Amino acid sequence: MQRQFPKPAEIFELMEFRKPEFNGRKRRLDKALTIDDLRTIARRRTPRAAFDYTDGAAEAELSLSRARQAFEDVEFHPGVLRDVARVDTSTTVFGGPSALPFGIAPTGFTRLMQTEGEIAGAGASAAAGIPFCLSTLGTTSIEDVKAANPAGRNWFQLYVMKQREISYALVERAAASGFDTLFFTVDTPVAGARLRDRRNGFSIPPQLTAGTILNAIPRPWWWYDFLTTPKLEFASLSATGGTVAELLDFAMDPTISYEDLSIIRQMWPGKIAIKGVQNLQDARKLASLGVDGIVLSNHGGRQLDRAPIPFHLLPDVAREVGKDVEIVVDTGIMNGADIVACIALGARFTLIGRAYLYGLMAGGRQGVDKSIEILTDQIVRTMKLLGAHTLDELQPHHVTQLQRLGPIRRN
Repeated sequence: MQRQFPKPAEIFELMEFRKPEFNGRKRRLDKALTIDDLRTIARRRTPRAAFDYTDGAAEAELSLSRARQAFEDVEFHPGVLRDVARVDTSTTVFGGPSALPFGIAPTGFTRLMQTEGEIAGAGASAAAGIPFCLSTLGTTSIEDVKAANPAGRNWFQLYVMKQREISYALVERAAASGFDTLFFTVDTPVAGARLRDRRNGFSIPPQLTAGTILNAIPRPWWWYDFLTTPKLEFASLSATGGTVAELLDFAMDPTISYEDLSIIRQMWPGKIAIKGVQNLQDARKLASLGVDGIVLSNHGGRQLDRAPIPFHLLPDVAREVGKDVEIVVDTGIMNGADIVACIALGARFTLIGRAYLYGLMAGGRQGVDKSIEILTDQIVRTMKLLGAHTLDELQPHHVTQLQRLGPIRRN
């Protein structure tokens, strides 16, 4: 082979130099290719107490790790020789449209993660054409979320509190603001033991120690945002101070019953879904009562540790009651392929919590947009590789749930 010195003009034809990006937020978000990449950025930019509140779960965090493992143990079975130049990711859920088969789950303390909080989530949901769900423990009011997402779909997650009139007032405000679906939450009679929060002294207002101050020193941007924006408080509750356990126990009532469900159903004019269903028997009973949907969820692993894995419950629940109620899945979703697997096994819809909050902590509203973009790309690519043009074409034969943890068989 004859060698020669390259001509300068030819070098520039063979190589293209990347233009520098001077916007720091855009530069770091452009490097994120997965939700886990956003998590890494979020951890670097957020004080430990706030990050751990999002990232952590109850006790040994087994429920969360098992839920994620269940998605990793999916085997897909693609079909070939299908024209998948275009795929349709749109769906309908609870009587309305969604451009994607996922929405943003209700999360508490959200503005403590990053000060744009629920406004960023609602705005990103509006732009993407997906529903946004506000938590009872949200840090933005029902009315302000509606203003941030005026033409989109807003949902409200309800805790039934000891002072029932507080819960009833929230239901009335959400209805008056045009929220179309209520998530009646049933998996929180008491607060779970979230040990990371206890160790960090996580509270509103934040409890400062020498350790938390030292941890915050390398993150001056977070403190600048926190100190120069409106006071952090719960927008839907009168109680605004205390540890996580104190605030959650205020918002929860261990006497919650089917009678409460009946009362709320009479008050609520829209669709109602029961969030926190964790066994087939409860799913059957709720379906027999005529609710519009059930959310298979163990609260992101944040309540009962060693709880059932929602994704593992899905096939049985879908087979038994899928014709009667719409089934939603949350807990452990970190990839668009996880969402595709849920739809294939009978879910109508899914919810993302941590995946959205990692984006929020990484880059505010732009970070939430990035989370949605990453998941959308993964959904589209997975559908194309499976040979599915629409979500309805995703079927159980596309997915095998590989088993690591299984019940001991006894004679």
